[in-house]
Amino acid sequence: MTLEQLLNIAIESSKKAGKKVSDFYQSGDFTAETKSDDSPVTSADIAANEVLMSELQRLTPDIPIVSEEVGALSLEERSQWQRYWLLDPIDGTGEFIIGSGDFAVNVALIENGWPAIGVIHAPYHQLTYYASKGNGAFKENNLGSKQIHVADYQPGRKIKVAISRRQELSLMGQYLNSSYEYENIALGSCSLKNCLIAEGGADCYLRIGPTGEWDTGASQCILEEAGGTILDSEFNPLSYNKRETLVNPDFISMGNQSIPWRDIIRPHRAER
Repeated sequence: MTLEQLLNIAIESSKKAGKKVSDFYQSGDFTAETKSDDSPVTSADIAANEVLMSELQRLTPDIPIVSEEVGALSLEERSQWQRYWLLDPIDGTGEFIIGSGDFAVNVALIENGWPAIGVIHAPYHQLTYYASKGNGAFKENNLGSKQIHVADYQPGRKIKVAISRRQELSLMGQYLNSSYEYENIALGSCSLKNCLIAEGGADCYLRIGPTGEWDTGASQCILEEAGGTILDSEFNPLSYNKRETLVNPDFISMGNQSIPWRDIIRPHRAER
């Protein structure tokens, strides 16, 4: 299959999963519990995962799948894969639980160790962000689809920082150079903050704390195709399917590359 065909499959699969998530969200009839890593999971996460797994296995039976809600195979087995699907059935489960609407279905295709397709579908907001390697990034809503780009930069303007509603601002602020001016923009899920950067609504996002490769795979592709990037907290590239663990280090999502990021953001050790 071509990359375009696989992108269409990813988009349609994410929308089907999003419909399932919406049904749970609107009814409020879901159960929630805490996983061993202290992150929440709901019956909606499990149902969305079942939709994604079923659709992708049916349409692309030769492409293996890694999902947050399914235990990953060993690196020895995974290292043989040239391409695989990387899924987060609900990114922002905490936001789903509290009813903010800021959650999304994430689908990425990792090819030769790097995201080649990214789809982020936010059912509550009726938005879909998508990209494929070398073909640009796009945002789709009820008005249609349009290409998106990171914000322009004029030296001296405030840097717009996307923050989590539930993360201590002081935790992130300690890594920002106080000689610059900042404007904070609060939003829910990790992937939606990255998409906000991709469409020019924010300039950066500092993620401090545990995430998985499924949290960044789809938005890495979208953000890079829009002109930005995601690096770890020491300004090194992230990695996909290179380690036994799928846990990410702290990372920095950045928009326009003409912004002096290494002066604005202080690096700190990235645990891997």
